[in-house]
Order: sequence, then C-alpha cells, then structure tokens
Amino acid sequence: MATCIKSDSLADKLFGLLSDEQGSLEERRKLAELMDLFARLPAPPDPFGLFPDYQVLKDKFIAATRGNDAERLEESFLSLYCHIHGHEAPYTQQERKRVDQVGGYWCHAGGLSPVLKAGPYIRPETVSADFGAGNGLQGMLFQKLYPHKLTIQFEISSRMVEAGKCLQEWLELPQDRVEWVVGDVLDASPEGIDFIYLYRPVKPVGEGRRFYVKFAAELEKSKKPVVIFSIADCLREFLSDHFEVFYSDGHLTCFQKKTATNSIKIL
Repeated sequence: MATCIKSDSLADKLFGLLSDEQGSLEERRKLAELMDLFARLPAPPDPFGLFPDYQVLKDKFIAATRGNDAERLEESFLSLYCHIHGHEAPYTQQERKRVDQVGGYWCHAGGLSPVLKAGPYIRPETVSADFGAGNGLQGMLFQKLYPHKLTIQFEISSRMVEAGKCLQEWLELPQDRVEWVVGDVLDASPEGIDFIYLYRPVKPVGEGRRFYVKFAAELEKSKKPVVIFSIADCLREFLSDHFEVFYSDGHLTCFQKKTATNSIKIL
C-alpha cells in the first residue's frame, strides 16, 4: 500500500527547511507545495510499467520529509520526480527511428527550475505548450501549480500520450485543461500559444534546422508577447532581435518577445 502523508502543515514544514539556494522566496513556496502534493498522492497509474521503482523512491522521499536534512529532502524529491517523468519511454521502432533521425532527446527530465520559475509568466488566460512532451508531466505541473486556460502536449509516441493521460487523472487535472497531440514535432506550430516549453526537441541540423527556422518565423508573426522556456537551448540563433533573453543559467534559457507594453522581469 502506498505510503502517504496527510498533514496541512507539511508544506509549511518543508518550506522552512529549504534554503536560499533552492531559489527565490516564491520558488521555495512552490517547491514546498509540489513536495507536499507528491507526498499526498497515491502511486500513479502505470499501464506500461514505466515506474518500477516508484514505491522505493517514494518511501525515501517520505522519510526525508520527516527529518531536517534539506539536501536529503531535495535529492530524494528530485529522484522521485525524474522517475515519474519517465526514463524508459515506450516508443515503437518507427517512432524511435524518427526521433533518432532528428536528434531528439529521449524523455530526459527538464528539471524543476523551469516549473518553479514559470509562475510570473502564466496567467489564467494563458495557452501553454510543451513541444516533445513525453508523458507530459512537465506541462501538467505548469498547469497544476499555475492553473490556466489550456496546456497543449505535442508528442510523437501514442503510448507516451496514453501514459500521460493516466497521469493527468492522477494529478486531478480537468480534461478540458490539457490537449494531447500525437504527431511529429516537426509538424507542430507555436501559433496561438503564449507560453512555450522546449527541451531541445530536435538538433538544429538537417530537418531539425528547418524546424527551428519555421518555428522562429511563426513566432515572429505572432502578435502575442510570447514567453519561451528552453532547456539545452537550440532556438536562440534563429530568433530575431525582437526576442530578448531575460534569464539564462546554462541549462534554462528564457526569452520574451518585445512589445511596446511588456516589461521583462529578471528571474
């Protein structure tokens, strides 16, 4: 039976353990909120056997929440998060061949930093999207922490999407808040999207380069003050000077399209 903590004060306790090294005050609050959520959730549905070590990792995390070691707490939570994010993706042979052809990453976890830093850029009316979403955990955490109009998940693997839909129910996200699109990310468009999350969906060579050229051109035409959170960024060289980098740490690069009215908030 899944270990589960039920305490209204858990998030407050965890917040008190986190240090300035874990981010700004608001980021630490969101991290404590996310930890509290994962502590209370039961084991996720697992139709494809993607989470074989879930219970072991969950128990280690729960043990850490009962102690006072902030480093142990963060490490155990990151291990649990990465496991649920999915390391072993159930791609078909054809899907794997296509992802290899364009140099996509195999479901590497993008980390908690983008999730925790996204709050100021996601509003109730925002349409967000993850291009190359895997099981969609990252996009759904944006939706869970910052409820907004719609999260669109672009993913080539139909079975990853099925696994993601199970996680959507696990996270108790309404069906109309998440749209799943099964298809090649090279065919996906950023049109109509306000907040974009990318974890290097393809390499910027060959077909992949054409993806970035097309993607940047469509962003250029957008009249929205779009925000882009890009991991292992390959997009920057294709964007015009209408886009400004307002944060970069070597892992996460954040862009915002300049308009007459928007102001860049430095993270």
